[in-house]
Amino acid sequence: MPSNTAIRRWAWVHKWSSLVCTVFMLLLCLTGLPLIFHHEIGHLLGTEVEAPAMPADAPRADMDQVVAAARALNPGKVIQYVFREIDDDSIWFVSLNDTPQAVDGGKSVAVDARTGKVLAEPKFDEGFIYVMFKLHVDLFAGLPGTLFLGLMGLLLVVAVVSGVVLYAPFMRKLDFGTVRRERSPRLKWLDLHNLLGIVTLAWALVVGLTGVINTLATPVIKLWQFDQMADMIRPYQGLPPPATLGSVQASLTAAQALEPSMNTGFIAFPGTMLSSPHHYAVFMRGTTPLTSRLLKPVLIDAQTAKVTDSRPMPWYVTGLLVSQPLHFGDYGGMPMKILWALLDIATIIVLGSGLYLWLRRRDVSREVKEAGTGPAPEVIGIDPRGEPGIALTKAAR
Repeated sequence: MPSNTAIRRWAWVHKWSSLVCTVFMLLLCLTGLPLIFHHEIGHLLGTEVEAPAMPADAPRADMDQVVAAARALNPGKVIQYVFREIDDDSIWFVSLNDTPQAVDGGKSVAVDARTGKVLAEPKFDEGFIYVMFKLHVDLFAGLPGTLFLGLMGLLLVVAVVSGVVLYAPFMRKLDFGTVRRERSPRLKWLDLHNLLGIVTLAWALVVGLTGVINTLATPVIKLWQFDQMADMIRPYQGLPPPATLGSVQASLTAAQALEPSMNTGFIAFPGTMLSSPHHYAVFMRGTTPLTSRLLKPVLIDAQTAKVTDSRPMPWYVTGLLVSQPLHFGDYGGMPMKILWALLDIATIIVLGSGLYLWLRRRDVSREVKEAGTGPAPEVIGIDPRGEPGIALTKAAR
């Protein structure tokens, strides 16, 4: 059992790490909840693009036909990426912009992967889900906002760990799961706060840590560009970009021949951030729930359609890719989504009750005396001067 001095120190760490991050963690929990069901919400709102029903073994359209259909709607723009959903191979999404490196002002075209016909021009930068996503990812502040949320995530982890340390001395004279309903409202919320906090502990740590990792996505991709990608395209260094590009379908066929047991994830066109001026970069993915989240780049010469290099992603990119499904809980179908949503709601209760307990801290002295159980106020970190006590503050996203 930690000493009284150690417990006071842990209580101080827990108080300030919780207070600083609680409001932002509440925001992430509230915005993360609809993001768990973004496909279902899209269907409900009529914003989700759906392909017409066809046999599962229907032949696929030539990729050059898909690209041509998207380009015909936006003749003044260049294609940056062609991608599809992990669990739906019936639609190709083609993103276009003014230049290969442009970020803002892009267009998207959804093309039927079976017929090569345009289905829609979805707008991914507007609507309810877009607002929730931006608030959840960067607070509409770009990379600084993302890194700021990463810092809040680290404080969350500190709050969880310190809360666990404080939980044992608080509960040593109470049975696990005790909620003293006959006592004051604040004491009941304290018990409920601690119970939900310890029950969702493992999940909160996983979601919190993977959320922090996800905030490092941009720096990680930059590191990959200057590390592995730079080495893969070194033979082309100093050469002028090709005047014309070869067949996209031929490049895709070459990548599929190299990795026949993998599926196509997306294609980065020459000159984009994930390729080089001389290559189509075809990113292949696995076929199992886990390996479908992992990517392997295959570089194809944009003129000759010959494979020039292909390597497994380095550990730091693999760590990022693995963290994403663990964070969002979108790899186990609807049962996993429901579980994630329930844990998210439980965390919202933990966060809200923690804030309530702090706001009612001036009533602590009277209620600790009323409780008549558990260690003395200075032991559990709740003293008459306003220490907030055991507040297992966590966030879901």
